[in-house]
Order: sequence, then structure tokens, then C-alpha cells
Amino acid sequence: MHKLNRYMSKITRATQFGLSVAAAACLLSACSKQHPTATNPGGESTATGLAYNDDEGFQVEDYLEQPEGPNLILIEGGRTVLGSSEEDIIYSRDNLERTVTIPTFYMDQTEVANIHWLEYLFYVQRDSAEEVYTAALPDTTVWLSDLAYNDPYVDHYLRYPGFRYYPVVGVTWEQANDYCKWRTAVVNQKLAEDAGIEVPEGGGRIPLESGVVLPAYRLPSEAEWEYAAQALIGTQYGDENQTHKRIYPWDGHALRNPYGKQMGNFLANFKRGRGDYAGIAGKLNDGAMITDQIYAYPPNDFGLYNMAGNVNEWVYDVYRPLTFQQVSDFNPLRRDGYMDEADGYGKDDSYSLIDDHVRVYKGGSWKDVAYWLSPGTRRYLAEDSSTATIGFRCAMIRAGTNY
Repeated sequence: MHKLNRYMSKITRATQFGLSVAAAACLLSACSKQHPTATNPGGESTATGLAYNDDEGFQVEDYLEQPEGPNLILIEGGRTVLGSSEEDIIYSRDNLERTVTIPTFYMDQTEVANIHWLEYLFYVQRDSAEEVYTAALPDTTVWLSDLAYNDPYVDHYLRYPGFRYYPVVGVTWEQANDYCKWRTAVVNQKLAEDAGIEVPEGGGRIPLESGVVLPAYRLPSEAEWEYAAQALIGTQYGDENQTHKRIYPWDGHALRNPYGKQMGNFLANFKRGRGDYAGIAGKLNDGAMITDQIYAYPPNDFGLYNMAGNVNEWVYDVYRPLTFQQVSDFNPLRRDGYMDEADGYGKDDSYSLIDDHVRVYKGGSWKDVAYWLSPGTRRYLAEDSSTATIGFRCAMIRAGTNY
């Protein structure tokens, strides 16, 4: 009986040891087994067990991450306070401060330049009907004035080589949107061809599932534009703390560079005062009596050039004075008159210019005083109108991410 008990005890210990080893092996296996991801989905479905990429099975293309689009800068999203931090000198009260969250997105490093628009015109003229080309032409007569001699800019500003990298002007909101659509198609066609993907005849849709093409280029929302102009990533320290806000896309209350060899130079291209666009001969401080090159002046902390001054920039939003009260606090956008219909503004009775076809523009220009350089200020213009002070840049979502 004694021997039997000792024998059973040995079996029990051996069994327990075996179970422990098996449990450890199972635990190690579980720890080492990685969950599937977008870039490494594995060879079979976790829902059905069916194999991917069989001859007749579901095809899962290789994917690394969203390709980099030309001229785009990644703008890391987050919480911010939108709204004007300047004194409301015109008493518009149309952009009071409120807290929102902006998802990560991309934005053009620079304004779209004359050379980019001439490239666009070249391909439109070659590939489209004459009326499409004519509709894409900027209105160069925006430079004309009955009481000023700006006539040379009508012929020279868009096409003369010396102005190649100056921002395009004289484009309407509608034309800017058409450019975004064209740019999306052209960039994605090149990306697909570089990846060895057959592009549909006639420029058809390249499947997003391929993972090699980009989401659409588009105009930024007003909230995206304002957030990118603030560039408060440069004021952050520690854990979700920011040292200060900004009146302009740079630190401080001054408009001149306080540091180094550029000390005293203006940080943007704007109208310094009545009749003063550049300073005096021999020391032209901002050096730009009209627009300046798209890489002029220091970039902000996101790496974006001329988010204040040079030219105002179209954004996507329809203008409403109370947008700040109505839009979502996550990725806000006003696309139409929802909850604030145009008939409430009496445009038909000449009381107002507001309807569903006026769009916001932001940033200040070479012809504006410093007040309009503050990211929170906003103005509006009919979407089929253009001026010598409004240009644009493109933006794009960052797909496949939750931040």
C-alpha cells in the first residue's frame, strides 16, 4: 500500500509538471503570436478561415502605409481652441473661441504657384475640350484698377518666368476645386503606373484597395486651416501642456523676427500701413510690394510657408456668422446652410451677401493690414468670384489611422 501511494504520488507530480510545461508553452505561443494588422493581415481570414490570395479567393494587396503625396506635410491632429484671439475690431463676432479636436491630415507646404497652374492648363488644353480649358483660365484682369497702373501684371504675373513660384491668384473657389480633382487623378495615375498597376482606359477609377493611390486632394476645411496656421505643436511641453497661444502663426505679439541674422525682418508679407507695402528704398523690409515667392518668409512649426500674408486662401466652408455655435466639436465643417438657412439673411432684399454660395477665405494677404494675419479671423466671398489677393493650397485626409 505504501509503495502504491509513492507510485501514485510520482504520477501526480509528473502530470502536474507536464501540465505546467504545456501551460507555459501555450502561454509563450500566445504571447509570440501577433494579431493581424493592416500591413500584416496574415494568410487567411480570422473571420472565416478562408485563405487570402488564392486563385479564386479574396485578394488582399500588400500595403505599407498611405503613400506620400507631392508637396504635402503631415499635420498631427489633436485638441485645440479655435476662434479669434485678436480684438474684434469690426464687431463681427463670427468666430468666438471654442474647443475642438482635429484629426491628423496633410496640407500643402506652400500655396499653389503660377507654375503649377500653368502645368494644369497645359494638360487640360491637351486632354480636354476647349471650353474646359477656357473655364480653367484665371481672371488676370483682377489686377486692373481704374485709379492705378497695375496693367503689366495682367499680362505678366501668371505667365512670365520670373513669377513662376509666386502664388496663383485670380482663381475662384470653383476653379480651385476643379484643380484639386485634376491633381488627384494625375498623382494617382502616376503612383499606380510606378507600382505596375494597369490604369483603367480613359482614366477610370484606380481601386483604393490597391493601397498605392491617395485619397483626394481637396481644399482644407476652415478648422483644418486654422489649426495648421496656429501650429501650437511648437508651444508644447511635457504631457499635454502648452506654454501659450499665438496671435499669429509664430510666437509673440510682434511682426518682426526677434532672433539672429534675420532680426528685425518681417515674418510675413502684408500691408504695413496706409500706402506702405514694402518700406523705403535701400531697406525694403518685407521686399514684396505685391505677392512674394511661395517659399519666402520662415515656415511655421508644422513646416508650412505663408500661413499668414502673401495671399488669402480659399477654404472649403460655406460662410455663416454663427458657424462656431453650430458645427461639430470633432472635425468641424460647414458644407451648406443646414441649421442656418440662407433665407434667414435676406440676400434677396439686399440686406446681406450671405447665401449657400459664399465661401470662407483666411490668412491675410499682401494688401491686408496685420489684423487679418491672425488665424482666427475670417472673411467670405462668392465662390465664383476672384481677386488679386486670394489663392489656395490643398489638403488631404490621412487614411487608415485613428489619430
